[in-house]
Amino acid sequence: MKISKYNTEHYIWGRNCDGWHLVKNKELSVIHERMPANTVEVRHYHHHAQQFFFVLSGTAVLEVDGEEIVLHSLEGKEVSPHIPHQMANRSNEDVEFLVISQPNSRGDRSFADK
Repeated sequence: MKISKYNTEHYIWGRNCDGWHLVKNKELSVIHERMPANTVEVRHYHHHAQQFFFVLSGTAVLEVDGEEIVLHSLEGKEVSPHIPHQMANRSNEDVEFLVISQPNSRGDRSFADK
């Protein structure tokens, strides 16, 4: 069976942000996420998971260990374990992106102070 955001598990997080689990197993997670205009994720880090954020459409700001990185459509950034990070959409349009985590980041998140 083909996988898409239309036939897989959906969840809502933050302020009306969407997530679709495209791959969800112990060793790998691939999530398609959507952040509406002017939304922000909570700053956090992972103990074990390395992640790759890849913007599909729109423009996002990924803060990684205090440095803000602007990611445009078809650009991405890897984040290693133990590195505080936070995704934000400061634009007036939706941002859609992939979050690829290895191993799965479920239950591996701690809040990070600024």
